[in-house]
Amino acid sequence: MRLLEKKKAIVTGGTAGIGKEIAAAFAKEGAHVAIFGTHAERAAEVLRYLETLRVGPEQTFSSYLVDVSSKQAVEEAINAVITTMGSVDILVNNAGITKDQLLMKMSEADWDSVLDTNLKSVYNTCSCLVRSMLKARFGKIINITSIVGLIGNPGQTNYAAAKAGMIGFTKALAQELASRNICVNCIAPGFIQTKMTDALTEEQKQQLLQRIPMKRWGQPEEIAKAALFLASSMADYITGQVLTVDGGMVM
Repeated sequence: MRLLEKKKAIVTGGTAGIGKEIAAAFAKEGAHVAIFGTHAERAAEVLRYLETLRVGPEQTFSSYLVDVSSKQAVEEAINAVITTMGSVDILVNNAGITKDQLLMKMSEADWDSVLDTNLKSVYNTCSCLVRSMLKARFGKIINITSIVGLIGNPGQTNYAAAKAGMIGFTKALAQELASRNICVNCIAPGFIQTKMTDALTEEQKQQLLQRIPMKRWGQPEEIAKAALFLASSMADYITGQVLTVDGGMVM
Protein backbone atom coordinates (compact mmCIF):
# COMPACT_ATOMS: atom_id res chain seq x y z
CA MET A 1 0.00 0.00 0.00
CA ARG A 2 1.27 3.45 -0.90
CA LEU A 3 1.96 6.04 1.79
CA LEU A 4 -0.96 8.33 0.91
CA GLU A 5 -3.36 5.82 -0.65
CA LYS A 6 -6.79 7.48 -1.08
CA LYS A 7 -5.78 10.55 0.94
CA LYS A 8 -7.00 13.91 -0.34
CA ALA A 9 -4.64 16.86 -0.36
CA ILE A 10 -4.56 20.57 -1.12
CA VAL A 11 -1.23 22.20 -1.99
CA THR A 12 -1.19 26.00 -2.23
CA GLY A 13 1.43 27.56 -4.45
CA GLY A 14 1.32 24.26 -6.30
CA THR A 15 2.09 25.44 -9.81
CA ALA A 16 5.90 25.66 -9.61
CA GLY A 17 9.01 24.91 -7.60
CA ILE A 18 8.55 23.38 -4.18
CA GLY A 19 4.75 23.22 -4.43
CA LYS A 20 4.86 21.38 -7.74
CA GLU A 21 7.27 18.79 -6.33
CA ILE A 22 5.14 18.30 -3.21
CA ALA A 23 2.08 17.71 -5.38
CA ALA A 24 4.09 15.21 -7.44
CA ALA A 25 5.39 13.36 -4.38
CA PHE A 26 1.85 13.04 -3.05
CA ALA A 27 0.53 11.86 -6.43
CA LYS A 28 3.20 9.14 -6.65
CA GLU A 29 2.03 7.83 -3.28
CA GLY A 30 -1.61 7.55 -4.28
CA ALA A 31 -3.12 10.84 -3.10
CA HIS A 32 -5.85 12.83 -4.80
CA VAL A 33 -4.32 16.30 -5.23
CA ALA A 34 -5.82 19.77 -5.69
CA ILE A 35 -3.38 22.59 -6.39
CA PHE A 36 -4.04 26.28 -5.73
CA GLY A 37 -2.23 28.89 -7.78
CA THR A 38 -2.62 32.11 -9.73
CA HIS A 39 -1.23 31.13 -13.16
CA ALA A 40 -3.60 29.16 -15.38
CA GLU A 41 -0.97 27.99 -17.87
CA ARG A 42 1.41 26.74 -15.19
CA ALA A 43 -1.47 25.01 -13.42
CA ALA A 44 -2.40 23.21 -16.63
CA GLU A 45 1.22 22.11 -17.09
CA VAL A 46 1.36 20.72 -13.54
CA LEU A 47 -1.90 18.81 -14.04
CA ARG A 48 -0.49 17.21 -17.18
CA TYR A 49 2.63 16.30 -15.21
CA LEU A 50 0.61 14.77 -12.37
CA GLU A 51 -1.32 12.66 -14.86
CA THR A 52 1.96 11.00 -15.87
CA LEU A 53 2.49 10.02 -12.23
CA ARG A 54 -0.92 8.43 -11.74
CA VAL A 55 -0.77 5.18 -9.75
CA GLY A 56 -4.48 4.39 -9.57
CA PRO A 57 -7.44 4.72 -11.96
CA GLU A 58 -9.55 6.56 -9.39
CA GLN A 59 -6.95 9.23 -8.57
CA THR A 60 -8.08 12.78 -9.26
CA PHE A 61 -6.00 15.89 -9.92
CA SER A 62 -7.45 19.38 -10.08
CA SER A 63 -6.38 23.01 -10.02
CA TYR A 64 -8.00 26.20 -8.77
CA LEU A 65 -7.04 29.79 -9.50
CA VAL A 66 -7.01 31.30 -6.03
CA ASP A 67 -5.71 34.48 -4.45
CA VAL A 68 -4.84 32.90 -1.11
CA SER A 69 -4.66 36.31 0.57
CA SER A 70 -8.43 36.63 0.08
CA LYS A 71 -10.56 34.84 2.68
CA GLN A 72 -13.55 34.76 0.35
CA ALA A 73 -11.56 33.31 -2.54
CA VAL A 74 -10.07 30.63 -0.30
CA GLU A 75 -13.44 29.69 1.17
CA GLU A 76 -14.96 29.32 -2.30
CA ALA A 77 -12.08 27.17 -3.53
CA ILE A 78 -12.00 24.92 -0.47
CA ASN A 79 -15.76 24.44 -0.59
CA ALA A 80 -15.39 23.44 -4.24
CA VAL A 81 -12.66 20.95 -3.36
CA ILE A 82 -14.74 19.41 -0.56
CA THR A 83 -17.76 19.19 -2.87
CA THR A 84 -15.64 17.34 -5.43
CA MET A 85 -13.45 15.21 -3.16
CA GLY A 86 -15.79 14.81 -0.20
CA SER A 87 -13.12 15.79 2.33
CA VAL A 88 -9.55 17.05 2.72
CA ASP A 89 -7.03 15.05 4.76
CA ILE A 90 -3.86 17.03 4.05
CA LEU A 91 -3.24 20.75 3.66
CA VAL A 92 0.12 22.13 2.56
CA ASN A 93 0.48 25.90 2.85
CA ASN A 94 3.26 26.63 0.41
CA ALA A 95 2.11 29.83 -1.32
CA GLY A 96 4.56 32.67 -0.84
CA ILE A 97 6.15 35.74 -2.39
CA THR A 98 9.13 37.98 -1.68
CA LYS A 99 9.43 41.74 -2.06
CA ASP A 100 12.86 42.39 -0.63
CA GLN A 101 14.01 45.81 0.47
CA LEU A 102 15.80 47.42 3.40
CA LEU A 103 13.22 48.45 5.98
CA MET A 104 13.97 52.16 5.58
CA LYS A 105 13.02 51.88 1.91
CA MET A 106 10.23 49.30 2.18
CA SER A 107 6.79 50.51 1.16
CA GLU A 108 3.69 49.74 3.18
CA ALA A 109 2.26 48.01 0.11
CA ASP A 110 5.24 45.63 -0.06
CA TRP A 111 4.96 44.90 3.65
CA ASP A 112 1.24 44.20 3.41
CA SER A 113 1.38 42.04 0.29
CA VAL A 114 4.07 39.75 1.71
CA LEU A 115 2.29 39.38 5.06
CA ASP A 116 -1.06 38.78 3.36
CA THR A 117 0.22 36.18 0.88
CA ASN A 118 2.63 34.37 3.18
CA LEU A 119 0.92 34.57 6.59
CA LYS A 120 -2.72 35.63 6.30
CA SER A 121 -3.16 32.90 3.69
CA VAL A 122 -2.35 30.30 6.36
CA TYR A 123 -5.13 31.69 8.56
CA ASN A 124 -7.46 31.69 5.56
CA THR A 125 -6.91 28.06 4.59
CA CYS A 126 -6.70 26.61 8.09
CA SER A 127 -9.76 28.43 9.42
CA CYS A 128 -11.75 27.11 6.44
CA LEU A 129 -10.61 23.50 6.84
CA VAL A 130 -10.34 23.00 10.59
CA ARG A 131 -14.02 22.29 11.16
CA SER A 132 -14.14 19.44 8.65
CA MET A 133 -10.88 17.97 9.98
CA LEU A 134 -12.26 18.12 13.53
CA LYS A 135 -15.37 16.30 12.38
CA ALA A 136 -13.25 13.62 10.71
CA ARG A 137 -10.89 13.47 13.71
CA PHE A 138 -7.96 13.41 11.34
CA GLY A 139 -5.79 15.86 9.47
CA LYS A 140 -2.27 16.80 8.49
CA ILE A 141 -1.43 20.50 8.11
CA ILE A 142 2.04 21.33 6.83
CA ASN A 143 3.16 24.95 6.67
CA ILE A 144 6.18 25.76 4.51
CA THR A 145 8.05 28.44 6.43
CA SER A 146 11.75 29.28 5.98
CA ILE A 147 14.98 29.38 7.93
CA VAL A 148 14.66 33.15 7.46
CA GLY A 149 11.83 32.94 9.99
CA LEU A 150 14.32 31.43 12.45
CA ILE A 151 17.49 33.45 11.84
CA GLY A 152 16.40 36.52 9.85
CA ASN A 153 17.98 37.94 6.71
CA PRO A 154 18.89 41.54 5.79
CA GLY A 155 16.43 43.13 3.40
CA GLN A 156 13.68 40.66 4.29
CA THR A 157 11.97 42.05 7.38
CA ASN A 158 8.57 41.48 5.77
CA TYR A 159 9.38 37.94 4.65
CA ALA A 160 11.07 37.03 7.96
CA ALA A 161 8.13 38.38 9.96
CA ALA A 162 5.66 36.38 7.87
CA LYS A 163 7.66 33.17 8.12
CA ALA A 164 8.26 33.57 11.86
CA GLY A 165 4.54 34.22 12.24
CA MET A 166 3.82 30.93 10.48
CA ILE A 167 5.90 29.12 13.09
CA GLY A 168 4.03 30.68 16.00
CA PHE A 169 0.70 30.01 14.27
CA THR A 170 1.68 26.37 13.73
CA LYS A 171 2.63 25.76 17.35
CA ALA A 172 -0.56 27.37 18.68
CA LEU A 173 -2.84 25.53 16.25
CA ALA A 174 -1.05 22.24 16.96
CA GLN A 175 -1.98 22.60 20.62
CA GLU A 176 -5.60 23.38 19.75
CA LEU A 177 -6.02 20.34 17.50
CA ALA A 178 -3.74 17.64 18.93
CA SER A 179 -6.46 15.89 20.94
CA ARG A 180 -8.47 15.38 17.73
CA ASN A 181 -5.66 13.53 15.91
CA ILE A 182 -4.76 16.52 13.73
CA CYS A 183 -1.04 17.18 13.31
CA VAL A 184 0.24 20.66 12.46
CA ASN A 185 3.91 21.09 11.56
CA CYS A 186 6.31 23.36 9.69
CA ILE A 187 9.05 22.71 7.20
CA ALA A 188 11.74 25.38 7.11
CA PRO A 189 13.68 25.16 3.83
CA GLY A 190 17.10 26.70 3.53
CA PHE A 191 18.40 27.94 0.20
CA ILE A 192 16.62 25.84 -2.41
CA GLN A 193 17.38 25.93 -6.13
CA THR A 194 14.31 27.50 -7.70
CA LYS A 195 13.57 30.32 -10.16
CA MET A 196 13.88 32.69 -7.19
CA THR A 197 17.49 31.70 -6.47
CA ASP A 198 18.34 31.39 -10.18
CA ALA A 199 17.84 35.16 -10.40
CA LEU A 200 20.79 35.80 -8.05
CA THR A 201 24.14 36.92 -9.41
CA GLU A 202 27.04 34.47 -9.39
CA GLU A 203 28.70 36.48 -6.60
CA GLN A 204 25.54 36.33 -4.48
CA LYS A 205 25.27 32.58 -5.06
CA GLN A 206 28.86 32.00 -3.94
CA GLN A 207 28.34 34.10 -0.80
CA LEU A 208 25.26 32.09 0.09
CA LEU A 209 26.95 28.76 -0.54
CA GLN A 210 29.63 29.71 1.99
CA ARG A 211 26.92 29.80 4.66
CA ILE A 212 25.73 26.25 3.92
CA PRO A 213 27.77 23.53 5.69
CA MET A 214 26.89 20.98 2.98
CA LYS A 215 28.18 23.46 0.33
CA ARG A 216 25.33 22.92 -2.12
CA TRP A 217 21.83 24.17 -2.87
CA GLY A 218 18.87 22.17 -1.71
CA GLN A 219 16.50 20.78 -4.34
CA PRO A 220 12.69 21.18 -4.35
CA GLU A 221 12.41 17.38 -4.30
CA GLU A 222 14.16 17.32 -0.93
CA ILE A 223 11.50 19.56 0.58
CA ALA A 224 8.83 17.37 -1.03
CA LYS A 225 10.27 14.29 0.70
CA ALA A 226 10.01 16.03 4.06
CA ALA A 227 6.40 16.99 3.30
CA LEU A 228 5.60 13.42 2.30
CA PHE A 229 7.00 12.17 5.60
CA LEU A 230 4.94 14.62 7.65
CA ALA A 231 1.80 13.87 5.62
CA SER A 232 2.16 10.11 6.04
CA SER A 233 1.36 7.79 8.93
CA MET A 234 5.09 7.72 9.77
CA ALA A 235 4.60 11.14 11.41
CA ASP A 236 1.36 10.47 13.27
CA TYR A 237 2.97 11.28 16.64
CA ILE A 238 4.69 14.47 15.50
CA THR A 239 3.00 17.85 15.92
CA GLY A 240 3.97 21.45 16.60
CA GLN A 241 7.46 20.97 15.20
CA VAL A 242 9.71 22.84 12.77
CA LEU A 243 11.67 20.52 10.47
CA THR A 244 14.61 22.41 8.97
CA VAL A 245 15.80 21.15 5.59
CA ASP A 246 18.74 23.43 5.03
CA GLY A 247 22.04 21.59 4.55
CA GLY A 248 22.99 22.33 8.16
CA MET A 249 22.56 26.10 8.28
CA VAL A 250 20.45 26.07 11.44
CA MET A 251 21.86 23.72 14.07
